[in-house]
Amino acid sequence: MSEHNETALVTGGAGFIGSHLVDRLVESGWNVDVVDDLSSGRKENLNPTAKLHQMDIRDRALGDLVSSIKPSVVFHVAAQISVAVSAREPLLDADVNVMGSLNVLEAVRGAGGSKVVFVSTGGAMYGEPERLPADESLPERPGAPYGTSKLCVEKYLPLYRDLYNIKSSIIRPANVYGPRQDPHGEAGVVAIFSRAMLAGQPVKIFGDGTDERDYVFVGDIVSALMAAAKNDMPGPYNAGTGVGTSVNDLFRRLADLTRYEQGAKHEAPRPGDLRRISLDASRARKDLQWTPKMNLDEGLSQTVEWFRSQVKTAG
Repeated sequence: MSEHNETALVTGGAGFIGSHLVDRLVESGWNVDVVDDLSSGRKENLNPTAKLHQMDIRDRALGDLVSSIKPSVVFHVAAQISVAVSAREPLLDADVNVMGSLNVLEAVRGAGGSKVVFVSTGGAMYGEPERLPADESLPERPGAPYGTSKLCVEKYLPLYRDLYNIKSSIIRPANVYGPRQDPHGEAGVVAIFSRAMLAGQPVKIFGDGTDERDYVFVGDIVSALMAAAKNDMPGPYNAGTGVGTSVNDLFRRLADLTRYEQGAKHEAPRPGDLRRISLDASRARKDLQWTPKMNLDEGLSQTVEWFRSQVKTAG
């Protein structure tokens, strides 16, 4: 347990990454408040010792709430996370991810300042990079409004540091997977495949399955966020394994774990999908002493077991 009795505020704390972060904060002795509108987050994800404030991050009342809590660190995890939704509804994406984030920053400013740790994106930040694994010196070339909105917030953070003395750190995760990931939508292929395979349903792969992603376990991302909270280095910091895994390879690994005997159904590739991405996390290793600990097979096994337990509970 930690010797301090500090308070952290986690936006999106009932969601996938946010709820794992809340658990770690509670284990480390923090008092934890959570802001989540429960549009995608779930109450059952939330550690019972955390205090939930059901609120949209765009709500102007957020300022009064943050002033009353006076957190020492604000972990800004809440976001519109679907690349497909961002392409279909760029105004909504910008409203949540840019205006919502500005509302969070203004709430922090009004409360007298807290350290802000911002969850950006590594998987959608660099487009098709000119070299792999991609490091932070590469140009940011997001191919969808989602990545653009995250980049926009990244550009505001140094302004708030310079103008208002609000310290911040930026973490750019690769493709995060693990227990509690939402299998609805397109963001969580591990969750989507796991749930479909356990139910004996067809599994769709868009394109030929040779697209590669850098899959990083949710617990490792939480460790990166915790390290950033203790450090005044602004980043941005890539948080990935540096290894690309193809969708076909991922399918095979999950099929073995779930004893799934059907083949994949290949469909037309989706416009805007990246061919290959993996992230170089050398900067995070140097500045934050962070490296991913979970290997892919063990992480996938833990994830499948969690989805299996959900099936049993539902049954």
